[in-house]
This record gives sequence, structure tokens and C-alpha cells, in this order.
Amino acid sequence: MKPLLLVDVDGVLNPFGRPDPGFRRYRCTVGHEVYTVHLNPRHGARLLELAIATGAELAWATTWEDHANEWIGPRIGLPELPVVPMGPVLGSDMGEMFKTPHVAAYVERRPFVWFDDQVRWEDENFLRERQGLDDFLLVHVDPRGGLTSEHLARAHRWLTLSGFSQGA
Repeated sequence: MKPLLLVDVDGVLNPFGRPDPGFRRYRCTVGHEVYTVHLNPRHGARLLELAIATGAELAWATTWEDHANEWIGPRIGLPELPVVPMGPVLGSDMGEMFKTPHVAAYVERRPFVWFDDQVRWEDENFLRERQGLDDFLLVHVDPRGGLTSEHLARAHRWLTLSGFSQGA
């Protein structure tokens, strides 16, 4: 089974802190809401390189859902990606964030790396204990700075050393 690389938008690709000069500012309209996002166009190429190098499949795991394909992907050079449906907000069983049960349902038994600024040990416990999943890596991204080379390197190491890498 191809491993998954799940990517959040806000706090990961769109940092909340002052972005470095490599980021560009965009205004996105979703429904009646206008959002300002700061995106680094290099992130798309780096995520694609990671996916190719490890044989993984990229997917969005964000409340932006399909809007990520419309507003985020094209601005950082990503093709249209599958989207983890977030569905209704469910109550928390073990203190996990609202996205975690939806991610668990989407991945089924596939190995995955999840880049998110909100993942905590409660999410890991929920996935392991409640869902019985073992083959995953949660990569907490500091929302002030967003995704870094170290986050990507950590995912590459884990996929390669765990034997999930199917890349060349």
C-alpha cells in the first residue's frame, strides 16, 4: 500500500507568524469570506519531491477541504490532490482534535505522515488505542513558522527507515 502524506494548510503552509521573504501574500474568497494567506511557492515542489522520493501519495487534511485545490495548490505548484473529508465535527473521545477521527477513517490501514500544527499526544493515543493504527508519524509544525526542511526530512527518514518508502 502506498503511504500517504497528509498536509494541513493553516499553520503549516500558511504560517500564523510573520512569514520570511520567501512567502507571498494572497487574498482568497471562500463563499462570502475573504482570507489572507501567506504561501511559499517552494513548498509545493518540496512536497512533490518528498512524495516522489518515497512513493507516497499527497492528500489534503485541512478544513479548507476542496478549496485547498482551488486556492492553495495552484499557488504553490501542487496538482489537484485527494481531500480528507472533514464531515461533521464529532465529540472528542480521548482529547483528540476534531480532524483526527476523519483522518483515521480516510487512511484506513495505510501508513501515513500527517503534517499539522494541532496534532498532540492525544491524537496519537486516539489513533493507536481507539483506531488500532500503528504505522503513522504525526509531525507537529509550529504554526508561527510553518513547514520547514526539518519536517520534510523527518518524514523522509521515517518513511525510508520504516520500510514504507516505495520511491526510487
